Amino acid sequence: MTASPTSKRWRFSQLELGQQFKRLLGALTLLAPPGLWLILFLVLPTLLILDISLVPGLRPGESGDGYGLGNYSRVFNPFDAAFDSVYLQVIGRSLYYATGTTLACLLMGFPVAYWLALMAPRRWRNFLVVAFILPLWTSSLLRAYAWISILRPSGLLNSFIGWLSGGLPGVQLPEQAWLYTSAAVLIGLTYNFLPYMVLILYASLEKLDISLLEAAADLGATPRQTFWQVTVPQTLPGIAAGCLLVFITSMGDFVVPTLLGGASSMTISRLIYNQFLGITRNWGLGSALSMVMILAVSLMIALLLKYGDRDSVKEA
Repeated sequence: MTASPTSKRWRFSQLELGQQFKRLLGALTLLAPPGLWLILFLVLPTLLILDISLVPGLRPGESGDGYGLGNYSRVFNPFDAAFDSVYLQVIGRSLYYATGTTLACLLMGFPVAYWLALMAPRRWRNFLVVAFILPLWTSSLLRAYAWISILRPSGLLNSFIGWLSGGLPGVQLPEQAWLYTSAAVLIGLTYNFLPYMVLILYASLEKLDISLLEAAADLGATPRQTFWQVTVPQTLPGIAAGCLLVFITSMGDFVVPTLLGGASSMTISRLIYNQFLGITRNWGLGSALSMVMILAVSLMIALLLKYGDRDSVKEA
């Protein structure tokens, strides 16, 4: 007696469900360790920070006054009695440093990446790329101290300015106070994050279709027109990825503003540090500022994933 078609379909569906269950079980087995790691060391700490940020005026050893949005009002709400415009100034200064660093890295990094990807001899490209990213092999703290020795009043930069003044008759170049200024912070941040911009732009430019440039030249386009109408549109996702990555990392940098900017260059990362380990010890406000930072970075990452060249970021 042969089995009916209905029983055959039922047995086949059971077998298929069993295979799907095995695949699901295998996937869960593989994802369980990293998932548990993320929950313990990312999700739970973030939820803890969010919980603390909702307790106004919470300090170590003291009980809070219940839940509320007082910490966020202190940062953003000018009509709140506890509003302090200093926090908005700090956030604005952090945005200024991040924006200035991103623009400087883009303006200096694009010509370098263009030359590496399209003009440098192919047999030397890998060597040149490695040579360009050599500073990343040292600690950011060491790089910051190196810039201190360059920018301090008796440092290399002012010594060079003095030597240049002596070599130009009738010209006296004044010594500049470089250290502990906004210019010093922008110089240090640009130096730190320029290699990231170059790597991403290089990975994007390397995939550029050269035949399009040749076709534009055959059709009578000038080099400037070819650059703006062919090269830039083709590499726009890489430009967006590089800009967003540099903006995110420079926005949260702590070492360079602290060492090169001094007390007058307070940024949001230093402000958060002061709330937890400094004099004020206001953990509630520090947690609120941390959540603002986390949300801002998450938004930048979402934009990077949506509009950036993810392949170039991975290759870089």
